[in-house]
Amino acid sequence: MATERPLPNLWHATAPAGPQTAPLAGDLTTEVAIIGGGFTGLSAALHLAEMGVKATVIEARMIGFGGSGRNVGLVNAGMWVKPDDLIATLGAAAGNRLLNELGDGPSLVYDLVVKHGIECEAVRNGTLHMAVGAEGLKEIRERETQWKKRGAPVDVLSAEKAHVLSGAEGFTGALLDRRAGTIQPLAYARGLARAALAAGADIFTDTPLLAAKRQGDLWKLQAGRGTLTARHVILATNAYGSLVADVPWKEYRQELTILPYFQFATNPLPDHISAKILPERQGAWDTGLVMTSFRMDRQNRLIFGSIGRLDALAAGTHRAFAARSLRKLFPYIGDFRFEYWWDGRIGMTTNNLPAMHVLAPNVISVSGYNGRGIAPGTVFGRALARHVIGDTSAVPLAETPITPDPWRSLKSAFYHAGAQAKHFIDWRF
Repeated sequence: MATERPLPNLWHATAPAGPQTAPLAGDLTTEVAIIGGGFTGLSAALHLAEMGVKATVIEARMIGFGGSGRNVGLVNAGMWVKPDDLIATLGAAAGNRLLNELGDGPSLVYDLVVKHGIECEAVRNGTLHMAVGAEGLKEIRERETQWKKRGAPVDVLSAEKAHVLSGAEGFTGALLDRRAGTIQPLAYARGLARAALAAGADIFTDTPLLAAKRQGDLWKLQAGRGTLTARHVILATNAYGSLVADVPWKEYRQELTILPYFQFATNPLPDHISAKILPERQGAWDTGLVMTSFRMDRQNRLIFGSIGRLDALAAGTHRAFAARSLRKLFPYIGDFRFEYWWDGRIGMTTNNLPAMHVLAPNVISVSGYNGRGIAPGTVFGRALARHVIGDTSAVPLAETPITPDPWRSLKSAFYHAGAQAKHFIDWRF
């Protein structure tokens, strides 16, 4: 099983404690086995349990170990792909349905936060897509036009207004999306887990899926030190599928290209500084070729992220780039230090859209959130729950065959090396 370097992750330091869980031991029978304890799997478990269906989550490590505990925490609406491009790819009927479901995704997230009393630093004041140069401004204007045709509350802001709302220098404008917001992602995942348990689901951690065998119309899963027999299986591992062993449907792991993403979090900034940076606490990311993001947390830490992996060779380059970037974006920031840093994986598909697969009889998955994990994960978790109880139209995606990307390893290496090279140069002069 893959190993992970222990990095000081802010979300682990500040999230409320999760519910007590333990590894699976012995033999257990359930209606729906869910592989993966992140946003998708926990949303599926919660919604199944609320419908009176016995659901059991098995997680190889701990709740939110993967992308759900490493996310930037932006609760975005829609996908990264522009609405018109999404419809061109999927067709009008399917494309419009997916846009409607994911456009309402933030509402589902924040409704669950309120319904279940999840303490996750939830702020719904929108997000800012910051424009870099003339091309970036053109891009966000196209996004504004396309979303406004659909009635979405989005507006392009002038460079001056973008500066006021972000506190950052050098951007030519910003797209404010009022549907969106921010959360503490690991706290949200732990809250979903607590709600799912309260509704009657089971969750077992430190329980990797080791093998799966079809027996009649059931699946017998070897998981950790026990076995789990289920009628249905939901595979909810996304970019962390490498934690699943040699199962009959292992081909799904060949579809996603892994895009590494790191974050650095400062010490809590003084009030007179933090009041200037994202004063309304939107989360922000930019249109740059190598994207960067920035946001604040409740303790007034500034969190900066970009593409790259914090391995032994690249960590110093990315740290220096993050520090230079913050001083360039926020010249008034003064002295600061990085207290936390961590990285994670983003699962990318060839068309930058999620994919739904029926991998084997009664085995279903949705993966490939392409950097939009929180709202889509929650939406697709609910949809998968409805699917396995008989509503086969619940998932707002057509079933497609697995299409392995033969270039995935090369592309992943290119993203890592290219980002490291660019970060070595940027803001040095």
